[in-house]
Amino acid sequence: MPLTRSLSDATVVITGASSGIGAATAYALAQRGADVVLAARTGSALRRVAASCRELGGRALVVPTDVTDPEAVEQLAARAVAEFGRIDAWVNNAAVGTVGLFDEIPVAEFRRVVDVNLLGAVYGTRAALPWLTAAGGGVLVNNASVLAEVAMPYQSAYNATKHAIRGLADTVRQELRVTGRGNISICTVLPATIDTPFFRHAANHTGRELTPPPPVYPPEMVAETIVKLLRRPRREAYAGGAARLIGLQWRLAPALAERVMGWYTARTQFGPGVRADSIGAVFTPGAAAERTDGWSGRRGQLLRLTAAVGLAAGTAVGTAAAISRRSRTGRP
Repeated sequence: MPLTRSLSDATVVITGASSGIGAATAYALAQRGADVVLAARTGSALRRVAASCRELGGRALVVPTDVTDPEAVEQLAARAVAEFGRIDAWVNNAAVGTVGLFDEIPVAEFRRVVDVNLLGAVYGTRAALPWLTAAGGGVLVNNASVLAEVAMPYQSAYNATKHAIRGLADTVRQELRVTGRGNISICTVLPATIDTPFFRHAANHTGRELTPPPPVYPPEMVAETIVKLLRRPRREAYAGGAARLIGLQWRLAPALAERVMGWYTARTQFGPGVRADSIGAVFTPGAAAERTDGWSGRRGQLLRLTAAVGLAAGTAVGTAAAISRRSRTGRP
């Protein structure tokens, strides 16, 4: 079911709202008159987002929150209700990443990615459900990434959490339906590569500069997808044509798609620069986390990277259908 009231009269909680997709979603909702509750670890960045939301016509509440703390997430929900009277929708968007070979990623960092990405969504969902029920229904959106359906090398922790978020959403949706709470919709967004600070904030154990694998889309595209889900909920929605294409390839010819995706992303998520090991902003926001623009602001380079993906994508599409019969036989 959609929201029980119009967006202009709705209250929406957004985690990971200090930059990227979270901030873009806050702006899209504020433009439509919604009340937004902004949560992230960095209060100063949240306050800048809130100021922009108010200029766009919405009301905004800043609640600095570490989503790995279940009590803090419960307090986030309580603050939202105390300020605006109810919660109509909740967007689980907070995420961090650590990039490197699986057996070279420190265990503490892997655990932290699980804590933020997966358990943060768990705590957000648990905090949201009672208030969505009290509001007579509502929508919960999990931002999961197309990596909830496919996989790419050097991103084992992130891949694992995004697959888990998709499974969590499916199970909670089933439970709501069989317990008579079908007025609460659980939706999952599957974006392609998005121009956000993720690659600057991620921990890096590759010895190389991180870059977003093209094609790269603006965060506003994901924000508009989330807005559409609030108005007309669906189980899942891709954001970006590449996400839909990659998902289709993975279903048609999983063995081929796995190889192509591995080959392609292993060569496109690194730049020419050399980088020392870094924990990024995985545990605590550093000075770099104060910047809320996208991938180092290099829009021109992003456009060139995005253009470069055409040949690889076309080749993969052309061959996927041709060998789908072979893949179904289980031959590697």
